[in-house]
Amino acid sequence: MTEETGEAIDKMSFETALAELEKIVTDLERGEVPLERSVALYERGEKLKKRCEALLSRAEERVEKIRAGADGEAAGVEPLDS
Repeated sequence: MTEETGEAIDKMSFETALAELEKIVTDLERGEVPLERSVALYERGEKLKKRCEALLSRAEERVEKIRAGADGEAAGVEPLDS
């Protein structure tokens, strides 16, 4: 969810969650946010970070590398961490 639109974090794309997380970091680094709002932003940032980590982990599991045969030609694929 972007905070403004009400979209749930667990439904966000990686790009949307990362963009909102970056905005939160920028706002907090400026130091112009009242304490109570800073705490709420920090908590939301933690949830966004976890969402990004989960999406990255899933993407890594799906990545495959190309296996080369003796002749140097592609011989198939295998999991990235085989």
